[in-house]
Amino acid sequence: MVNIGNMMKQAQQLQKKMADAQEKLNAIEVEGVSGGGLVKVVATAKGEVKRIDLDESLLKPEDKEITEDLIVAAINDAKQKGEVAAQEEMKSVTGGLPLPPGMKLPF
Repeated sequence: MVNIGNMMKQAQQLQKKMADAQEKLNAIEVEGVSGGGLVKVVATAKGEVKRIDLDESLLKPEDKEITEDLIVAAINDAKQKGEVAAQEEMKSVTGGLPLPPGMKLPF
């Protein structure tokens, strides 16, 4: 028979590990790049954009649309890298257990 007390302890330990992982994800920074390095975006693994660095050559009015597209591409690159970093961090919490497709942690 399953010991309910042990299950509750394990659940509490997992909950603490998840909270610690969430904190760690806020500290992990990733850099998204586009335009061959002309635009760089630094974000947390949770997707919060921290900084945007634009090469001065992009600061011309006639390049406004290109610059905007490059910023979006760099943000998306940072987001994708953040998701990868978050998945790696969650693997350490779940003990490397594979999650079903489409299931993301944290929920």
